[in-house]
Amino acid sequence: MINIRKAAIIGCGFVGASSAFSLVHKGLFSELVLIDANHAKAEGETMDLSHGRPFTSPMKIYAGTYDDISDCSLIIITAGANQKPGETRLDLVHKNVSIFKSIIPEITKRNFEGILLIVANPVDILTYAALKISGYPKERVLGSGTVLDSARFRYLLSEHLNVDSRSVHAYIIGEHGDSELAVWSSANVSGIGINDFCELRGHYQHDEAMDRIYRTVRDSAYEIIERKGATYYGVAMAVSRIAESIIRNEHSVLPVSSLMEGEYGLTDLCISVPTIVSAKGAEQVLEIPLSPEEKEKLQKSAAELKKVLDSAI
Repeated sequence: MINIRKAAIIGCGFVGASSAFSLVHKGLFSELVLIDANHAKAEGETMDLSHGRPFTSPMKIYAGTYDDISDCSLIIITAGANQKPGETRLDLVHKNVSIFKSIIPEITKRNFEGILLIVANPVDILTYAALKISGYPKERVLGSGTVLDSARFRYLLSEHLNVDSRSVHAYIIGEHGDSELAVWSSANVSGIGINDFCELRGHYQHDEAMDRIYRTVRDSAYEIIERKGATYYGVAMAVSRIAESIIRNEHSVLPVSSLMEGEYGLTDLCISVPTIVSAKGAEQVLEIPLSPEEKEKLQKSAAELKKVLDSAI
């Protein structure tokens, strides 16, 4: 029996702990289990989080084991090796696929019936690995994908245009990594096409600005890692946003990573594209209109992922 108000986070590093903090603030769950190979680390995080409970909604937070996960509605996996300075997300693949080969069977043997949300990098590869190792229906396994990248994109556009980022509607799709692409053709501010809105705000050098903003989005993680060693606050907020859409059955459209079955001409890989996210998980992949150039870039991004998948899984 699934407890809709219960979740687990596997991996209590920077991303796992920050995600727990973000979920506690959201008040989505009444029970949160933290699991880590270093049980003392999980205990320390639960103690620290629990001390803030008087400031939030009532919630049971504890360090647990895989035996505590069978009735969870959502399991968030952040466990894995961290990206080091100069290392790409794809460089992590072999280390983290082997970690998943030990984690996922522990979940499946507990008859878990909820949703698996993969956050560890490279997220598209590990989402596919989790799907194949678990044997779960494709809707129940999704990755955080380019939800954070799209938020970075919207933030940078909002700064460029001096407008509320919530009024900016734009996606980054493809690999959560170096081959991702910006969907400029449908980017808009409250229904006004992005180039038209730029001109309303006195910006006319479209190509230069588009290239600069895209590169800043793509390289954000490298810039942050170089300065502080890891990224975790932004992705933690992305995780809680995805969790919110699942638990509240919001049917929000988010660019999560899930299995392609012919959409965009792609099959047998997980990649990040706009998807309806509900209590079922990745309920429906949406094929948004793309320009010919964007279609080509998405195919190239998928080819990069396929190359890694073939060598890793």
